[in-house]
Amino acid sequence: MSLSAASELPAFTHGSTVPRVPHHAGLGAELAERHRQRALYELGDNPLLERQRQRESNARSYPRRLPLALSRAHGVYVEDVEGRVFLDCLAGAGTLALGHNHPAVIDALMRTLHSGLPLHTLDLTTPVKDRFMQDVLGALPATFARHARIQFCGPTGADAVEAALKLVRLATGRGTVLAFQGAYHGMTQGALTLMGNLGPKAALGGSLSGVQFLPYPYRYRCPFGLGGDAGVAASLAYIDNLLSDPESGVPRPAAIIVEAVQGEGGVIPAPVAWLKGLRGLATRHEVPLILDEVQTGFGRTGRMFAFEHAGIEPDVVVLSKALGGGLPLSLVVYHERFDTWRPGAHAGTFRGNQLAMAAGSATLAVLRAERLDAAAAELGARLQQQLAAHAERFACIGEVRGRGLMLGVELVDAAAVPGAVGARPAHPELAARVQRECLRRGLIVELGGRHGSVVRFLPPLVITAAQVDEVARIFGQALAAASA
Repeated sequence: MSLSAASELPAFTHGSTVPRVPHHAGLGAELAERHRQRALYELGDNPLLERQRQRESNARSYPRRLPLALSRAHGVYVEDVEGRVFLDCLAGAGTLALGHNHPAVIDALMRTLHSGLPLHTLDLTTPVKDRFMQDVLGALPATFARHARIQFCGPTGADAVEAALKLVRLATGRGTVLAFQGAYHGMTQGALTLMGNLGPKAALGGSLSGVQFLPYPYRYRCPFGLGGDAGVAASLAYIDNLLSDPESGVPRPAAIIVEAVQGEGGVIPAPVAWLKGLRGLATRHEVPLILDEVQTGFGRTGRMFAFEHAGIEPDVVVLSKALGGGLPLSLVVYHERFDTWRPGAHAGTFRGNQLAMAAGSATLAVLRAERLDAAAAELGARLQQQLAAHAERFACIGEVRGRGLMLGVELVDAAAVPGAVGARPAHPELAARVQRECLRRGLIVELGGRHGSVVRFLPPLVITAAQVDEVARIFGQALAAASA
């Protein structure tokens, strides 16, 4: 195929025909049937895991809790090298919006590979990149997209966060950034300064200066000891006072950065009223508002972007994970008035990942054509209802929360005395047992939140109602076994 054929690559846009190809025909049905017939798994060692322990960095994390060596995957199912099949409610930490090896994504990758398109282009444009930019802007609210600029970043969301920090500091001439307790924005040095979790920062002997942490509205463990609307009002009053008081001790900030739903912090959704109020304060005090949508973006919470639940618009939005259709890619999208940085102010060798852009366009086409954001809202409500039913049976469940298909169950010490607003102490040991019991029964879930006591559910958005019911059923069995 000639180089000019790259311009003939499919335009994956809303309303176009989404390509369907028989990739691994029947694999999904095979894995589903084998999962249905599963027995309790005994997870032992195998040579791949042993070599990983011997040779891979001590910083590795997921294999310690999920000792799996994977061989095949399709949709919501993964198979390990021992032939065991698991229902995947981790999905690349929310990266795989369409699940594993979706036909539209595979087809887009194959077409791109066979087109002769250069796969590495730095920030030079191509037909694939041009289409991808249009698709991303088309997914954002029209009023925001109309005045938006895009910065392509390195492969990770953390690099996009670093770029966003540079952007607002250069545009405002200020240095301080307001972040929130429980926040997670990445593991690079600058992003770590914005992290609420002290663990990853403790060994570094401190972090870069210029970040002021604020209480995040956490209904179950209200930082003001109030809860409900009173806690929301107190939080907004606190931020307003900090920005207004000439003796607050905090310089006027370059930005406020926030997750509309905290993910790693424990799947904590910010109340709509609080997000509206925060947007109002940022506008009144002329402080740019950065929304980190790395995990929440592209249908995950039941809207295309989590900030849309509150009907607000950010000044800057950070995107990654599902953005690249399962391949590494990140962006910063921001209002044109902040586009004051000089050429080369933020760069990166791998910001031109053509395969990721093709996969991203294909993913966006499926998301929009199949209304997977609406499906996430409906199926998330179905799963949340069943998890709430478990909370009626198990006193160790402190709270079930989240939005769409981004849900969390906080496990607590049921025998402990509740605090001022009814919260019991976290129970990380029980959470770890529940995760292991889920894995033995063929369900992959992750932990997060304070003390690692929140069981997190991030299934692919293509999950079916029957599969949602199976997730809830297995989780109930795991709770019963871990609590015995």
